[in-house]
Amino acid sequence: MSIGTLAAAFCVGGFLTLIALTSARTARAQAMGGPADGAPLMRAPLQVVAPVDLKRYSGVWHEQARLPNRFEKKCTGPVSADYTQLADGTFEVRNRCMLADGSFDEAVGSAHVVPVIGQPGAGRLKVRFAPAWLSWLPAVWGDYWILKLDRDYQVALVGTPDRDYLWVLSRAPRVDEATLAAELEYARTLGFDVDKVVRTGEPVGSAAFTPTSGSRTTLPHKRAVTTTTP
Repeated sequence: MSIGTLAAAFCVGGFLTLIALTSARTARAQAMGGPADGAPLMRAPLQVVAPVDLKRYSGVWHEQARLPNRFEKKCTGPVSADYTQLADGTFEVRNRCMLADGSFDEAVGSAHVVPVIGQPGAGRLKVRFAPAWLSWLPAVWGDYWILKLDRDYQVALVGTPDRDYLWVLSRAPRVDEATLAAELEYARTLGFDVDKVVRTGEPVGSAAFTPTSGSRTTLPHKRAVTTTTP
């Protein structure tokens, strides 16, 4: 089963339970409160980068780390995402990952910008990998929020407002440990559970890093991975 099929099944299932989960999530969010160690409120609304030049953002990005998710459960090697802006302003999204047997799995989806009042060009998008005929269902569209982006458009931190999904992306197939650590520490201040993050290309279940004194991030020696640029 491809990551695209899994994503579609998950989205349809999510639509059927959306109403039931809404009240529970609201109550849970209201119950959260109080900053920890000087960090922002854990459930304070996330802010996205604005403005984002989506033409510059287009192209190939390489995943460096992520919070585990069911769609990438079988991805054991390099993962990449290729964004292509289309004539109508939407984007083709092509995700590609290496499986344990050395083959590649690919999912092709669509993305569109979500306007944010008072923030022209805000880095807030919706992405779907479900079939086009299901695009009328709100639940098949997932959030894609650009939370951090360097001036040269070389490293990006992407997540979802519920903080269940997180990715560190880069133009280069691999970034240095200091850069990755800085991205994850920033994600921690936003309320993401970075202790569960795994380094792309490493077995899911292995720790991405271990916190040390001073809440600094230390990444372990990474496993050698053959990287293929799509």
